[in-house]
Amino acid sequence: MENDDTARLIYGLLCIMLIIGSLGARRLPMKQYLKMFLAWVAIFAAVFAVFSFRPELSMLWNRVTGELTGAPRQTMQGEAIRLVRQDDGHFWLSAELNGHTARLMIDSGATITAINSKTARAANVALNPEMRSVQLNTANGIITARTATVETINIGDIKLTDHRVVVSDGFGDTNVAGMNFLDTFSSWTVSGDVMLLTP
Repeated sequence: MENDDTARLIYGLLCIMLIIGSLGARRLPMKQYLKMFLAWVAIFAAVFAVFSFRPELSMLWNRVTGELTGAPRQTMQGEAIRLVRQDDGHFWLSAELNGHTARLMIDSGATITAINSKTARAANVALNPEMRSVQLNTANGIITARTATVETINIGDIKLTDHRVVVSDGFGDTNVAGMNFLDTFSSWTVSGDVMLLTP
């Protein structure tokens, strides 16, 4: 038996002894004893549930308080960028591409950063003339894209230069920050509903 199992067994036995002791200290009808016993069981079950699901409850609390207080979903935590998961289940980043503000969805499953043609035009991102079109396999099927380089990406005090991207009309209105973006950081971690990008 592992230490955690032993601790749970001792905790359970202590709870049972406490219930029996508290019931035995009173002289009540059997029906009343049963009600009190069930009430104690419900109390300990609730405490056990809160203890067991404390990480999930903590995430839920952070999300609810964030919604109620209007806390921003993107902040600087020291030198790191702190992102809070959005309602669609994704982490979104606001960045300046060549001075143009754009939103990018963080996607560790994407090899390279992908921006739509509208964003590329607004940010004056020039397509690489010597490169031919490439075929990309996306969630929406195979699309044709062109390679390009974003001269500067600014997120707060963090600045990336000469960032390789692909551009296509096939991305719709979505811009995606892929693994080549995440790899520019010394580390990136996800804990519950929070992502930290550390330069």
